[in-house]
Amino acid sequence: MDDAVPILLVVVVIPLWIIFHYVTKWKTMKGLTAEDEESFNDLRRASDRLEDRLRSMERILDNEVPDWRSRHDT
Repeated sequence: MDDAVPILLVVVVIPLWIIFHYVTKWKTMKGLTAEDEESFNDLRRASDRLEDRLRSMERILDNEVPDWRSRHDT
């Protein structure tokens, strides 16, 4: 019976402790930090600005060189 406690500790308790420890770590790391969210928002704003610029350039090209799309589409 004295040998059962260390075996139970090694076989059951320690693996469960490790699993619960890492599950808790993963849950805390799951979300974005405030810095990550701000970086993401900055990138999204930059992407929106670039998309607006591209649309403006396409409108200008449509007015100045009407067949530019057919010449450059591949």
